[in-house]
Formats: sequence, structure tokens, C-alpha cells
Amino acid sequence: MATTRQFHLAAHPRGRGIEEGDFRLVEVARPVPSPGEALFAIRWLGFDPAQKGWMENFADYAAPMEIGDVMRGSAIGEVIESHNPVLPVGSLHEGMMGWSEHWVSDGSGLTPVDPDLPPTAMLSILGITGLTAWHGLFVHGRPIAGDTIVVSGAAGATGSVVGQLAKVAGCRTIGIAGGPDKCRWLTEEAGYDVAIDYKAGEIKKQLRAAAPQGANVVYDNVGGATLDAMLGVIADGARVVICGGISRYETGGRPAGPSNYFNLVLRRATMSGFIVVDHADRFADMRRRLRDLALADRIRWQVDEQVGFEQAPATLRRLFDGSNRGKQVLRL
Repeated sequence: MATTRQFHLAAHPRGRGIEEGDFRLVEVARPVPSPGEALFAIRWLGFDPAQKGWMENFADYAAPMEIGDVMRGSAIGEVIESHNPVLPVGSLHEGMMGWSEHWVSDGSGLTPVDPDLPPTAMLSILGITGLTAWHGLFVHGRPIAGDTIVVSGAAGATGSVVGQLAKVAGCRTIGIAGGPDKCRWLTEEAGYDVAIDYKAGEIKKQLRAAAPQGANVVYDNVGGATLDAMLGVIADGARVVICGGISRYETGGRPAGPSNYFNLVLRRATMSGFIVVDHADRFADMRRRLRDLALADRIRWQVDEQVGFEQAPATLRRLFDGSNRGKQVLRL
């Protein structure tokens, strides 16, 4: 009997970081495709901070994860056996396939990999990462040429794209990241005008020096003290976009509210959050626009590729210890 390996959820990591024991590597029978289905061999797994929230059952927009469930996550799979003409053998597709070496599907919810870009672009610039950056910036941030935009988590997969899209829109960009290497990458590769190293301390002081007229758009991926500092430098009429809260993932629960929230009143500003999967009807259009920019070399993206299915838990932890650079993926 042919077998395959999967990682199952073994614990809900609430109030702490992710540990090796939160997952169980199991060997099960390889699935067999029925008429109308195809068998996929998973080639890459994609990793996002939201997976920690799914493991905790913190995010009410996603179905709860039970102990013993296959770990949820995006992936790129290659069709190796098919009973569906829409899914020919050898074709690559992206979708929520989970942490498994093999997977069966009739194609529902899958997106073909773009043949003109590297396959991992479907997990990064053309995946949830790029879609989140586009929707958050243009629908909620509403940038105007000449605006100053501040992005936290700017060296991450989403933040690095936000900054580049803002430059395309004619804005001045300030990115917040941790450490001189990431800050150097922001200015030299991602095109940010200014990079602020939060590990150097005094974020608010650095922000005031970088944006003396204030920030017109704030795009927050971090929350906590970083959001508080950014709210302290918003300009009149600013738009604050709440995308993520990576600062809460080690402690669980909801992050403390910012003490500078009243600056929204004083500056006549707005703050809004979003869940990008609520806007799946617009994904095709957003992907087309992102693809055009990528092919024109107007957007660059960084992929941090680890190797080996057994490394999936350690690869996820890289998102929270500052190890990763850009979009975190794992090649099987």
C-alpha cells in the first residue's frame, strides 16, 4: 500500500510560542483520486503568521482546528495522476492543501500557477501575500501621490510589497524592520526611501525625524507598541490600515489597545481592518495587476526557501523569531 506523510495538529499553542510538540508527523495511506479528481504531489508549502491564529482557534473567520487535523496551510502541488481533463498530469496549482506530501482534489478552490513567473510567486506576490498588500493599501489606505506612508513589518512578505506598491503610486515610503540587514534590504532592494530599525529603540523619535510632516497612511502588520508609535506621528486625515498583529503571537489573546488611539480624533483620521479572503471575487483582477508589475520589474519580492518536509514546524517558527526574509516557503 502506497503511503504519504502528514503533519497533524497536536496542541493549541495559546499564550506561548510554537513548539515542536505542537505537531505530530504521521504516515497514512496515500489518497486515491476518484472520477473527476486528481492526485497532487505537494512541491512547496507556504507559511503565514495567520497560521498561529488558526492553531489557537483565535481567528473566527476560519473554521476551528481540532487536535488531529492536518495542519492547514497554502501549497503548490503538481498533478501526478488525473481523472479530470482540467487538471492534466504535470500541471502546477496553488491552494489550501495543508501539510501533506500528497493531496486529492477535483480542482475546486485551486489556482493554476502562472507560467511566466517562478512557481513560488503563487505563494508570494500573486498569493495571499500580494493580494493582502494590494487590497489593504489601495482600498483602505487610499494613497495619493506625494503621501508619506509608514509600514511596520516592512521586510516581511506583505510589508515589502506594500512599500513597492506605494512607490508605484508616487508616495514616499518609510519601513520599520528589525536589524541593519533587513533595513539595508528595504532601501537597497525593496525601494523604501527610509528604513527604521526598531531594535535600535526610540521608534517614535526615529519616525518623527523621518516624517516631520506626519504620516498620511499607516500600514500596520505588528500591533502593540509599534502601532502606538505610528499613531503618534499621523498627519491630518491619515488612514490607518490594520493588517496583522504579529506582536501578539507569543502571548496569545488580543493585543493591548494603543494609548495613542485618541490621536485619531485630534488628526481627524480613520483606522480600519480587513480580512482579505472576504474579497475573493476581486482576486483575479488584483493578480492581473500584480503580475503586470512583476513582469515589468516594477515589483521585486524575496522568497526564503527551506528544504525538507520534516522541517515544516521549524520553518513556521522562522516567522516569529525574526529569521525569515520575505515570503517563507518550504520545498518538499
